[in-house]
Amino acid sequence: MPEQKQKKLSEWISFLSAAEIPVLRQTARNVAALEHDEQHLNARSLAHVVKYDPFMTVKLLRYLQAHKHRSQEHDVVEVEQMIMILGLETTLNKVSARPLVEEILGRDNMGALVYLLKTAHRANIASSYAFDWAVRLHDLHFEEIRIAALLHDIAEMLMWCFAPSDMLKTRHLQKQDKTLRSIAAQETVFGFSLLQLQHELAIKWRLPELLITLMDDNNSKLQRVRNVTLAVNLARHSANGWDDAALPDDYEEIAQLLHLQACDVMTIVGAENQSENAKKQT
Repeated sequence: MPEQKQKKLSEWISFLSAAEIPVLRQTARNVAALEHDEQHLNARSLAHVVKYDPFMTVKLLRYLQAHKHRSQEHDVVEVEQMIMILGLETTLNKVSARPLVEEILGRDNMGALVYLLKTAHRANIASSYAFDWAVRLHDLHFEEIRIAALLHDIAEMLMWCFAPSDMLKTRHLQKQDKTLRSIAAQETVFGFSLLQLQHELAIKWRLPELLITLMDDNNSKLQRVRNVTLAVNLARHSANGWDDAALPDDYEEIAQLLHLQACDVMTIVGAENQSENAKKQT
């Protein structure tokens, strides 16, 4: 792992492009269970496991893009379709549910593992929000939008795996200075931002153009990108507690996106119920 000394952005891109992407332990367990249950093993059941793991999803996507047939005219993002194109046997053999995130980090990096698992959980929540809002907006690209939200912070998750001590340094800097933005902390520690890394990786891995666009917050003028960005923001801020100071602004922006009132948004995302539960617990 290129963590002993500060590496250039290009070196990290080379390293992460060559590295075997790990998967979550629960994903590996679920895949193994399916392999032992031939009656229920099919593209749909495997997709249901894969699409909740950002690592496994990007691993599958990267493999498909690297082995795309010339006859394939259009990019495929939907997980079940990717499995059907590759075939069930090829998917299981070539896109292995190994190694495990937990094994790569080991017992010495439990703090980093906790942050990584929280980030992965947050990604799933963001993907659910983005999917729901895309459906409400009658956007036919709802699955691309869901995956874009799921993978929005994939570079952060990969760096928690392969550069845990440096990632902890960025957290420490932000704890010391509450006003310090994540990008500034990352640039101090790594010499580049994780958004830069992610954009370059997406190009290197030849991810679908639509997905690259949707994952880039710089395209926020586009409704679909705004959907993804707001879903990611809501998931991130609510993870701090439903009393987070940034949430009222999130509700207002989501309300503009969905042409609703902020109070309606709070009901849709379950914020009111969460607040009531928090009050009862205290």
